[in-house]
Amino acid sequence: MPTVEWDEAAGGVRLIDQTQLPLAEVYLTCRTASEVAKAIREMVVRGAPAIGAAAGYGAALAARAGVLEAGAAELRAARPTARDLFAAVDRVEGAFHRGGAEEALAEAESMARESAEECRRIGAHGAALVPEAARIVTICNTGSLATVDYGTALGVVRTAHEAGKRPFVYVMETRPRAQGARLTTWELRRLGIPHKLIADSAAGLLLQRGLADLALAGADRVCANGDVVNKVGTYPLALLCREHRVPFYVAAPSSTRDPGTPTGADVKIEERAAGEVTNFAPPGTQVWNPAFDVTPAALVTALITERGVLQEAGAWRA
Repeated sequence: MPTVEWDEAAGGVRLIDQTQLPLAEVYLTCRTASEVAKAIREMVVRGAPAIGAAAGYGAALAARAGVLEAGAAELRAARPTARDLFAAVDRVEGAFHRGGAEEALAEAESMARESAEECRRIGAHGAALVPEAARIVTICNTGSLATVDYGTALGVVRTAHEAGKRPFVYVMETRPRAQGARLTTWELRRLGIPHKLIADSAAGLLLQRGLADLALAGADRVCANGDVVNKVGTYPLALLCREHRVPFYVAAPSSTRDPGTPTGADVKIEERAAGEVTNFAPPGTQVWNPAFDVTPAALVTALITERGVLQEAGAWRA
């Protein structure tokens, strides 16, 4: 189930509309960089690797239309936090300058293939850390929907399941947009992996009662010192894991690494619309709605990458 896929006949990039899930499986085709940027902003496509692949195709569309500079700028402005977006646009721009628009599209397609392959390697490395019949708590959505295919943190669960390890997943709903409740449960059901949905605020009791053996999260950016920027709520989960001596693993491809950003304090954290959190609030309630938070490297038990498992904080500096 490719989340991001080039459709030559349609002349654009085909995306599954994640805002419609789980009620409807709807696909749309973006034929311009502006349409791709809008899909990223509105979270039709989300998850760092999926955003990166979509942005790469968006840049290729801009190159075909002869507006690469403007298209690349619009794509970079779509969401400021995810590292993969910027890395993908940079790569496609470099390909264009080497060989023109067709080289740019070939680079975007190459990145999409690489992403799917990297996720499978992440799954293989991470599954070795998963005990038999492990009870795993996850946040946000890190499966196929967050990537081109297969998944990062949820890809680890998937590989463990396919290996017969019988994992069980506690899915944090992940407010305010409920990516866990809407998307992760949808994927786990399709994969036949047993799971239960929990409120975000139930994670503390879950760990306090010894009901989880490990936690798995993805990442939108990993800074030079190993700080992890991910969906808001990841930092509290990591703190709870430390308190209850539960391993906290982060699964992410190398494209998420950002050696140019020293620490999480240097990252621009995206703030989203108030309407995402005012469902139950009186009209006029003031809102602060950050989309991400920063988990210090010291709270991360290990980083699971396509290269292997990195046990040392900041190990991606090399």
